[in-house]
Amino acid sequence: MQNSLNNQQQAMIPIAAFTARGDIDKLTQALNEGLDAGLSINEIKEVLVQLYAYCGFPRSLNALGCFMSVVKARQARGIVDQEGNTATPLPENWDSLAAGTENQTRLVGQRVSGPLFDFAPAIDVYLKAHLFGDIFQRDVLSWSARELATISALAAIPGAESQLKSHYAISCNNGITPEQLRAFVAVLAEKCAPDIAANARAVLAQYLN
Repeated sequence: MQNSLNNQQQAMIPIAAFTARGDIDKLTQALNEGLDAGLSINEIKEVLVQLYAYCGFPRSLNALGCFMSVVKARQARGIVDQEGNTATPLPENWDSLAAGTENQTRLVGQRVSGPLFDFAPAIDVYLKAHLFGDIFQRDVLSWSARELATISALAAIPGAESQLKSHYAISCNNGITPEQLRAFVAVLAEKCAPDIAANARAVLAQYLN
């Protein structure tokens, strides 16, 4: 992966950030710009679906409804957008927990455990089985693209600095460079809100130091 973010990667950042913020007006513009930049319909759908795990079903469903309207409006204007690939079907007898545990370990670089998961083991199962098993197994997006969407959303959520810092590390463990993370912050500053960029920049400085 090159140090600079390509057009599709840059376009994904405001889509995820405005989804997490629930800013439908700005999301509408970001979705149009994402399609214009070459993101496929299914790639954007995949971002919006994944983000329910980070910012909740209400924001995810609202964003998907917004995207449906954007696609219909573009079709009415005669714009033909690329549908894109669909996810490869999961194999028979798929074990979400086993696969998710393996995926999470590969993403993070080590097996994840700790007092929080001992205190609430159910959340550990849901993270491993559903997020890292069922969702991250879907091959519409690469893991680096999924992490880019994740850090974009987390930067836009007040109080999620600890998770953002952790996902900076996961991003770097999955092909995103520190230079690209700096470019990510620059896109937030240009396309999103100053407070989102400032939050991302401060947490990135902590991570890199």
